[in-house]
Amino acid sequence: MALKNKQFWESKRFNNWTFNQYYNRLTELAISRFEWINLPPEIDARFLELVLFSDGMAVFFKEDDVGFAALRCMIGGKLNIYQIPTIRTAYASNGLNVPLNENNSVIIFNNLIHTNSLLDVEMYAERLYKLDRIIDVNTKAQKTPVLVQCSENERLTMKNVYQKYDGDEPVIFGDKGLNPKSLTVFKTDAPYVSDKLYNLKTQYWNEALTYLGIYNLNITKKERVLSDEVNSNLGGTISSRYSSLTARKYACAEINRMFKLKIDCKFREDYQIINNDENNSEKKDDSEKDGDNNE
Repeated sequence: MALKNKQFWESKRFNNWTFNQYYNRLTELAISRFEWINLPPEIDARFLELVLFSDGMAVFFKEDDVGFAALRCMIGGKLNIYQIPTIRTAYASNGLNVPLNENNSVIIFNNLIHTNSLLDVEMYAERLYKLDRIIDVNTKAQKTPVLVQCSENERLTMKNVYQKYDGDEPVIFGDKGLNPKSLTVFKTDAPYVSDKLYNLKTQYWNEALTYLGIYNLNITKKERVLSDEVNSNLGGTISSRYSSLTARKYACAEINRMFKLKIDCKFREDYQIINNDENNSEKKDDSEKDGDNNE
């Protein structure tokens, strides 16, 4: 029973590690997508993106003691004609609590439907970690695809033999009392499907990147990928940026109007550069083919 509990908790620990690994990686990608330009120096852009990621909104305001700030907020009160809360309260972990309204603050939303990105990242991390753990189990099954049947008296001996086998010892020695004829070994013949699972995991990973608006080649075929296929895939990636980027740019316009600033926000990746790289690569391939034909 103790051995079973140990195996259970070890498996659970690896499950948690794998999930946290994917969750942290996707969170890092999510909060580093946008570059804020001309933000007041007292505002932490990293914290702003982290709040938008987890809460779906933040509030921008100016306070005498701290200057400009972009913090977590609680919303309430009546809605204006566009269903934006008129009352909002900024708060921080150090106890700061500032009551605000639509005349002295601007709510920055994470996207146009005013939701966070945390739920989606958790969903993708869940799918990815499960596939990773299945791959681990399937790969391990290729190493030990045997079931050993023996008497109770020989159980300890067989465990010791298996430990040497699991430790990749090239030769296993047994004493004279070891009777190989008394052993029955059944091959479990676990099918190897890790390659297919890895392809599926890659598709899930690329799907997560597409959701975040990050360039990826969500195509798994082995042949040469055509430019039309690349551009078709990029269409979904670029479209995924619009909602989050538009929400931030709208907030920038409102902030600039209210506080006479020149804040802007842009996506860190330049699609035009990527597109030019693809075109240049294709032209190079075509010129090399022409040169081969001339020869």
